[in-house]
Amino acid sequence: MREQPLDLVNLTIPAKPDYVAIARLAVSGIANRMGFSYDDIEDLKLAVSEACTNSVEHAYSGENGEIGLSCNIFENRLEIEVVDQGHSFDASEVESRTGPIQFEVSMSLVRERGLGLYLMRSLMDHVDIDGDDGVIVRMTKYIRKNEVGSHVESPASYPTR
Repeated sequence: MREQPLDLVNLTIPAKPDYVAIARLAVSGIANRMGFSYDDIEDLKLAVSEACTNSVEHAYSGENGEIGLSCNIFENRLEIEVVDQGHSFDASEVESRTGPIQFEVSMSLVRERGLGLYLMRSLMDHVDIDGDDGVIVRMTKYIRKNEVGSHVESPASYPTR
């Protein structure tokens, strides 16, 4: 049986660039409330931004549509789904074209080659993409508390003058 989230937050935004910031702010607020570190919140915001921007630019290509954002809140992690009903794509095919980034090419070409997918996979602990009827991007980020071991001295234990 699948573990049930403590809470679920759903948001639907128009598939327009102006609304991507709303998804980013919602995830930031949820992650802050959960106790994520500043750096992890920034990673979450960027990953969600990339997923939503992919929907805006590729799934709907300027057509009207909606993007669904679901945040499943667990004790130790945040699971996010970004869903659109636009044009599907083969994630593995896009990733195979990514290859090493060459600095002499334009950023628009790099973006077309799957940089957003690379960023999402780099920033999140787990990313899964399904694309039969539209695209569903599932991303998971775990809360990392007390990353410094208990055997490490705290600054308060250092001698002072």
